[in-house]
Formats: sequence, structure tokens, C-alpha cells
Amino acid sequence: MLTIAIQNKGRLNEDTVSLMRDAGITASASHRKLISDAKGFPLHVLYLRDDDIPQAVALGVADIGIVGLNEVLEKEQDVDVCMKLGFGTCRLSLAVPNNVEYTGLNWFDGKRVATSYPVILRNYFVENNIKAFVHEITGSVEVAPAVGMADAIFDIVSSGGTLIQNGLKEEETVIYSEAVLISNPHIDEVRRREIDKLKFRFQSIIESRGMKYVLFNLPKIHVQEAVSILPGMKSPTILPLAAPEWVSLHVVIHEKDLWEKVERLKTVGATDILVLALENVIK
Repeated sequence: MLTIAIQNKGRLNEDTVSLMRDAGITASASHRKLISDAKGFPLHVLYLRDDDIPQAVALGVADIGIVGLNEVLEKEQDVDVCMKLGFGTCRLSLAVPNNVEYTGLNWFDGKRVATSYPVILRNYFVENNIKAFVHEITGSVEVAPAVGMADAIFDIVSSGGTLIQNGLKEEETVIYSEAVLISNPHIDEVRRREIDKLKFRFQSIIESRGMKYVLFNLPKIHVQEAVSILPGMKSPTILPLAAPEWVSLHVVIHEKDLWEKVERLKTVGATDILVLALENVIK
């Protein structure tokens, strides 16, 4: 049986529990528990702070974990990143006060930069030959320049609203982060096969998100025109109808392309168009 470490509360916990549920695995979302047994897969669920998850996996306390890539890079533990999960997206960026005339990365030479991610930032400065003072703080990093603790900050940015509220502007994006599945690189072959099964489930969920199943009727003489519009995952499924001059086409389309494709299909005679939610894509 595998043990998975997940965040004990917050949005990443909610998204992780949702992914597991979609994959047929039921686990408690409560942060009051330390460990619970999941249903639908042989899995113990360990609830931890996000910054403790990489170490727990590296030490073998957990076989696998779901955590932000930023925490993996910050903690520098001996873990493997198995797959990206597509949620919890953000970026870690350098930001300076609005009244500063930013002239490029060399501006940070000799400056004090406040952050909760000193390892990532120091590595970035070393790679770019920048000699800055990294000031590690916890809590509200974005207030540091206003109270005179730092000249700039390095922090997580999602929408950028918090920076604006604190009179800061984003200048350099250092890394893009999202939730990832990590594993202990020294697990045995039995556990590795179980991880592969779990990854298969997760991948099918990830690939189905944002996809729609579309079916419609079409005059047979316009099939090639429709196929050129809708190449599908491999190619559209074409089924005969009772009326010999008509066929039904079935295809999977990404949500972002849906309305543009539907409008084009109507111009070649598509009718009775149905758009259905797609639960899973299993390849």
C-alpha cells in the first residue's frame, strides 16, 4: 500500500482531493486528521504542511506527494518529479517599488531582497552573477519595501493584485510553478508499479479537462469538409443514419476551440449539434 502526502489545508488540498475523487479515490479533505485510509485505491493519505512534503517523501515517510513545484525547488530534497498536475499554477517573481526606475537584472546588485524562498532566489542570483543580499522573512513579504526592510521582494504571484495594493511592480519572473506529483527515488518495484497505476488515472483526468464530446448530424456529401474542420483526437467517428444521405459525426474538441468549430460546422450543413461534458480520456 502506498502512502501519499498532501497539503493539510488550503486551495491545494481542495484541488488535490478533487483530482483524487475524479480518479475514483475518496479521501477526507479535513485538515484535522494526520492520516487516513483512502477508498478506491490502496492508499494511506498523510496530511502535512506544504513545506514538509518534499522532506517526508525524501525520507520515505511517504512514497509520493502532491505539492507545488516551488516547494520542491526550495527544499532541494532527494525526490523525483513524476508529473505535472495542471492546478495550483503561479509564478515566483522579483518585484520592485513603483517609483523605482528599473534598468534590468543588474539593478539588484547590492540590493536587499526579501523572500520566503531564499534557496531559489540565491540560486537564481548566482546563475546570473548578481550580488544581492537575500533577506529571508515569513509572512507578508510584500510589505518589506514599504517598512524599510528591503529594496525589493521575491514572492509568489498569481493575479498580481497583492503587488498593486502594496505599490509594487513585477519585473522578473524566475520560475513558473504548479502542483506536481513527486516520489521517493528509492522505492521498490512493487510500489513503483502502484505509482504507475495512479499516474495513469491522474493523466486520464488531466487530459479530459477542458475537453467536450460533440456529436452532430451532417449531409454525407459534406463529410470531408467537416473532417477538415474537426480532425479530432485521431479522426472523427462517422456513423450512418437511417436516412441514407445523412451521417452522424462524433468528435472530442477542446473547450477553447468549441464555438469557433461549431460555427464553421454549421456553414457546411451540421445540424442537431449536441455538446456533452467529458469525464475521462483513457488512452
